[in-house]
Amino acid sequence: MITQKDISFLQQAVDLATEGVINNKGGPFGCVIVKNEKVIGSGSNLVTSCNDPTAHAEIVAIRNACEQLGTYQLTGCTLYASCEPCPMCLGAIYWARPTRVIYACTRFTAAAAGFDDAFIYEEIALSIAERKISFELYHDEKFLKPFHSWEQKEKKGLY
Repeated sequence: MITQKDISFLQQAVDLATEGVINNKGGPFGCVIVKNEKVIGSGSNLVTSCNDPTAHAEIVAIRNACEQLGTYQLTGCTLYASCEPCPMCLGAIYWARPTRVIYACTRFTAAAAGFDDAFIYEEIALSIAERKISFELYHDEKFLKPFHSWEQKEKKGLY
C-alpha cells in the first residue's frame, strides 16, 4: 500500500528528474532510495552529461546508496523512481535487492517522450543467434581460471 510518505519520496524523485532536464544533465529520470524513512541515495539521469550509457537515475542512486550503507545490498530499502525502470535498471535493482520499488510513470509514457526501450525487451526474448548485436562464444578451458579460483577461495562474498 502506498502511503503519503511514499508519495512525498516519489515527488523527490520526480523533482530530481525535472532538475536534471532543466540543468541539461540527461533524460527526464530521477530516483531516491530510502531506508528507515531517510533518503540514503539519489540520482538523476546523467547519460548525456557524463557520456555514460549506464548513468541512469536508478543506477546512480543505487551506487550512491550502497556507498552510504557500505554494502552492495539494499535490503530494507525502498527505491522511488520517476519512471518504470528500464531492463538495465531492473537488473541492477534485482542485484541490489531493495524491498520495494515505487514508480510514477510507465515505460509507455517514456516511449511517448522518445525513450523507447521496447527493442531491448524484444531482444532479451530472442535467442542469442537472432539478436541484432552479434554475440559469439569462444570457449577454451584456460579461460575458466577466474571461476576455478573463485571455487577454491575459502572466504567468498556471495551475492
